[in-house]
Amino acid sequence: MATRLAPGDAAPDFTLPDADGKPVSLADYRGRRVIVYFYPAASTPGCTKQACDFRDNLAELGDAGLDVLGISPDKPAKLVKFRDAQNLTFPLLSDVDREVLTAWGAFGEKQMYGKTVTGVIRSTFVVDPEGKIEQAFYNVRATGHVAKLRKDLKV
Repeated sequence: MATRLAPGDAAPDFTLPDADGKPVSLADYRGRRVIVYFYPAASTPGCTKQACDFRDNLAELGDAGLDVLGISPDKPAKLVKFRDAQNLTFPLLSDVDREVLTAWGAFGEKQMYGKTVTGVIRSTFVVDPEGKIEQAFYNVRATGHVAKLRKDLKV
């Protein structure tokens, strides 16, 4: 079982390429709250719904001082197509070797259609300005998650 992060834990630092291949680090967001969410695959129905929900709520999240980063094991070329097709305006990061996914407990065994499989565990984290986990949500649903997150964060 993957190690799971909990509120108060230090958020594992990372530097990953975005859709354009530009390196983005968690440290770039120090001093701000950031939502880091992990999703299985760009351009799939659930991941598209989730990404579009973040896109559609980005202004309100930003007004509340929250930035958004999406991370998947997709290559940057696939992320470019996903970003452009869905008009996504927040960074999508590529973790092809799944090291960051694993460090955050977002890669490992999960249940899918009644079977145990190894893969990306759809997860969302709120990181505080000091780089600590403020909230950790594992096995989230793609649909309705952003609305629940906004409610929990009072945004």
